[in-house]
Amino acid sequence: MDKTLNAGLNVGSGAELSFDVSDADFETTVLKRSFQVPVLLDCWAPWCGPCKQLKPLLEKLATAYEGRFVLAKLNSDECPQVAGMLGLRSIPHVLLFKDGRPVDQFTGALPESRIRAFLDAHVQAPSPAKLLLQQSAEEPSHAEAVALLEEAQALDPREPAIAKALAERAALLKAEQDFEALQPAGDPADLQARLAANPKDHAARFDLAALLAHGGDFAAAFEQLLEVVLRDKADHREAARVRMVEWFGLCPDPAIKDRAQRRLAMYLN
Repeated sequence: MDKTLNAGLNVGSGAELSFDVSDADFETTVLKRSFQVPVLLDCWAPWCGPCKQLKPLLEKLATAYEGRFVLAKLNSDECPQVAGMLGLRSIPHVLLFKDGRPVDQFTGALPESRIRAFLDAHVQAPSPAKLLLQQSAEEPSHAEAVALLEEAQALDPREPAIAKALAERAALLKAEQDFEALQPAGDPADLQARLAANPKDHAARFDLAALLAHGGDFAAAFEQLLEVVLRDKADHREAARVRMVEWFGLCPDPAIKDRAQRRLAMYLN
């Protein structure tokens, strides 16, 4: 089963490692972000030959360094405000920002070895705990991810990203174990007949939802649980909500999960 991964490094969190910036978003995407992770700013222009050589190399290194820095690409022709503020006189011009200010820079299309040396002087290698955290984010097995995160937490018990990732993956592991331990009961046709006779037969809906989910049809399973949420205002409603939340992390189709989440939020409001 394809499972949603929710753990990761702070700099990962779905953010791109390489992106374009403009005059309008420079403060947010470069200055403010550099308080979280070093930002390498590549100032280039479409007519610049060396820029075309340097750009793919910087993008390659952004991937190779796996989030230890992010690459911001600034077209100096289209961003006169930032270009003027930086005092650009020649391009390519590359600056490294940390904590909201430039800490180093170079001009020209340097070879990869020199750029790596430039980066290594400012970008720290991840700690063993952070390496385990990153490894856990790429681990499809929730059980294996929890083991990695517990090891990481033992090495660095004060790192909030590890604690957050551990809590998330442990919750997903429990939901997965509960789901696998659940033994669906009944015949779908009989359950449908019971619901046709009595739409408020919530026990039948829970059993039918379990049968559908175990058969891989999470969309139909969520429909049954949403019916319980709509028709009941007490304990059955809360039980259906809890069951849906547990199954969101197990649903392999993000579109189905997102639609069910939106409808659940709407029904609860």
